[in-house]
Formats: sequence, structure tokens, C-alpha cells
Amino acid sequence: MGRRNRRKLPIYENVEIIDLAAEGKAIAKVKISGDEERELIVFVKDCIPGDVVDIQVNRKKKSFMEAYPIKFHKYSEKRVEARCSHFGVCGGCKWQSLPYKDQLIYKHKQVVDQLTHIGGIELPEAENILASKKEYFYRNKLEFTFSNKRWLTKEEISDELIINRDALGFHIPKMFDKIVDVETCYLQKDPSNAIRLAIKQYALDNQLAFYDLRNEEGLLRNLIVRTSTTGDLMVILSLYHENKEQREGLLTFVQQKFPEISSLMYVINPKKNDTITDLPVKLFSGKDHIFEQMENLRFKIGPKSFYQTNSEQAYELYCLVREYADLKGDELVYDLYTGTGTIANFVAKNAKKVIGVEYVPEAIEDAKVNSEINEIDNTSFYAGDMKDVLNEDFVRENGKPDTIILDPPRAGMHKDVIEVILAAEPEKIVYVSCNAATQARDIQLMDTKYKVVRYRPVDMFPHTAHVENIVLMVKK
Repeated sequence: MGRRNRRKLPIYENVEIIDLAAEGKAIAKVKISGDEERELIVFVKDCIPGDVVDIQVNRKKKSFMEAYPIKFHKYSEKRVEARCSHFGVCGGCKWQSLPYKDQLIYKHKQVVDQLTHIGGIELPEAENILASKKEYFYRNKLEFTFSNKRWLTKEEISDELIINRDALGFHIPKMFDKIVDVETCYLQKDPSNAIRLAIKQYALDNQLAFYDLRNEEGLLRNLIVRTSTTGDLMVILSLYHENKEQREGLLTFVQQKFPEISSLMYVINPKKNDTITDLPVKLFSGKDHIFEQMENLRFKIGPKSFYQTNSEQAYELYCLVREYADLKGDELVYDLYTGTGTIANFVAKNAKKVIGVEYVPEAIEDAKVNSEINEIDNTSFYAGDMKDVLNEDFVRENGKPDTIILDPPRAGMHKDVIEVILAAEPEKIVYVSCNAATQARDIQLMDTKYKVVRYRPVDMFPHTAHVENIVLMVKK
């Protein structure tokens, strides 16, 4: 039964968490009194199925509410202790309290539910979700933020301690200027933690100014660490302004302390945002790139290059793409939203020709370089907005594809792109998505001509609610 608080939003007591939603929020149902008693869905943060809690509603709509727990009466039998000391604060790895085998069950269910309910089309039985071989230390890239406004714990605030507020870590969710100071992160392999901690200590010892996000002042802004399965290591330091003496002192320290760094770079970023895609990144020592490898293919990765964040699971995903495409060697393949051409180059040996299209010009240049490095001569790449590039003239000039591979952003495909695909009438479409909801919407729009014959969820990000899905459609 609910009771009202000063904000006129109800508190509900002894509520059992029954499921997990697409974005990782837990699901409960509560009875609402009115003209007719009815049940309403409540999305609750920081809970897992089996928890019994009192919840405070902080958002109320006609069809659902959102809430957060204020008291736990019973912890779920599924619940395990989170490995990370920053769990629940930094905003990442929100499912650490749920065993990995259970995470996979809910991710699999999420994909099936979204394709079934949103797509509303005939589907085969889903193949078992492909688990990540690594639960921890699976990311090849992390970006950390310097701040002079470290997030304080309740104990620190209550004790009114005069303490150093400088931090190097991750943004607190929905608080752009507050950073949790990270001691140990279990997402990226060594020496990622050691590099971050050493840079922070050097900065403190030498009184380098940590960036003030509100006042836009200070020297140290961001730190990017990229690793690869080949053993290469790239470190990029982002500074708000140039200070040659302090910059060279810090970078020389990093170079000497971590000689295994193969690419040490820096960028001056005076903008209001952290992105460096439109800024020159300068080399301090080593090479201006690192390499990633899949089978006998090498992929060159620069400071701005996109590459799937979980390298080893990306290989498993691409193997599935190749299996679903089942190329015989005489096909013309379109790889839409090709990025840096990893999938295009990965399947090229099995096709007559692969044509990749991508919005970001720099990514297309990377794709061309990767073809050259691997002596692949049956690929072509085009840059531009997909809905503008992929039209009837493009298909007429390049030929009708036998197979189309898709890996669009979370928003899915523009309707114009879908119309061109339907007009081109490829025999097969292999659709990779990081958002099964928009994937389901797009598949429904193609249902007039295409039938889903296989699909399989793929977990790229353990301990998060994110899940990829791969679908094979064939012409009816």
C-alpha cells in the first residue's frame, strides 16, 4: 500500500522485483487505487529480481512509474557481492551483483521480447546467446576524466574533512562535473590501472592543475588508454591548453615509467566538450598507431579510429556474420555502416567484391588503409550520410548486391535506406544491432519481402544491460 511524502509522490512498501527491463532497470508491479484498481509497472534502479524493497517513486506517468529503493527487506538469492569497490557509484557495470549466467538469461530474454513484441513478425526460435569468454578486463579502450571536483562519499561530507578534491576517473551518472576517483577498474587489462594511478600521482606531486569542468580552467583534461590483443599500447593525454614545460615533464615521466607504451600522444582541447575527433593529435613518442589482429588480418588503429571495444568478442561476432552470410565467392556484398571496414575486410576473401559505406570520412580512410595493409583488392569504400549515398543511382553504378551486411548505430536505419535495400532485393541480409528495439522496427518494415530465418544475441559487455543481436533474413 502506498503512502504520500512531501513531494506528493508515493512510497510503496514490500515490493518484489520480478524482472529486468531493456535498459537494465528492474521491474516491479504495484496496485494503483482509483476508479478501478489496476496494476502499474514500476522501473526500479539498483535492484535485481528477487529483491523485496520499499521504493520511492520519483517519476509518474499514466502507463508506468520510475522509482529507487529506500529500504531492502530481503535480498535476492541470486545476488552476489560486486567485485568493484566503486559499484553503484561510477555508473558502469551495473549488473555486477547478478551472476554472469543470470545476466545472459535476461539479455537473451530481452532480445527475444523486443523482436517479438516490437517486430510483431514470424520468428524462428532464437539461438543461445553467445557469452563473452572474459567477464572482466575485456575492454580495449577506456577514457578517464581529470577533475578538481572529486565525488565525495557521505562519510567525507559528514566528517567535514578538508581533503584533496582532485580526481581521475569516470563521470557520475547525470552529473557532468562530478568524477568518481577510480582506484581499480576491472574493465581493461594491465597496465591500464597502473598508468592511470601513476599519472595522477605525478600530477599531484608536481601540482599540475586538474580541469575544472564548470569554470573551464586547469591543464589536465582527459586520459585515453587503448590496448590490443597484439600487445600494443596507446596512451593519449588531453590538455585544456598548452604548457610545454609541464606537458613534456608529464609525458617524459610516462614514457620512462612505462616503456611498453608503443604510442604516446597528446592533444590540446580548448573546446567545451571532450571529443577529439576534430582536433590534431600529436605524437610524443613511438608510433602514431597500434595494430589489432583477427586471424591473418591486421587492422591499423589511430587515436581517432573506431574499433569494437571487446576485441575478442568482436572476432566471435564477425565469425557469426561470416557464417550467416555463407558467401560462396561470387557475390557482390554491401557492408553498410562499415565503420573502419573491419567486417568488410573480414569477409572479403569469401566474396567477389565488398562495397562499404560509412558516414565518417576518417573511418573510410582507415578502411582503405586496412585493405591495403592486408593486400585486399576487392573492396571499395564510400563516405557520406547513408540515406544520401545509398540511392538508386549508387546501386545502378555499383551493381545490385547479392548480400547486404548491416551494422547501424543505436537509432537503426532511416526509412529511405530501407526502401533502397528493398528495391535492391539482395538474396540475404545480415543485420547486426546493438539495439534490438530499433532492429525489430526495421525488420518489421522489411517483412514484406524478407523472412527472418536465424538470430542470435551476442554479449559484448558483461555486467551491463547492453547486448548485440545478429539476424539473418532471406528473400521470401
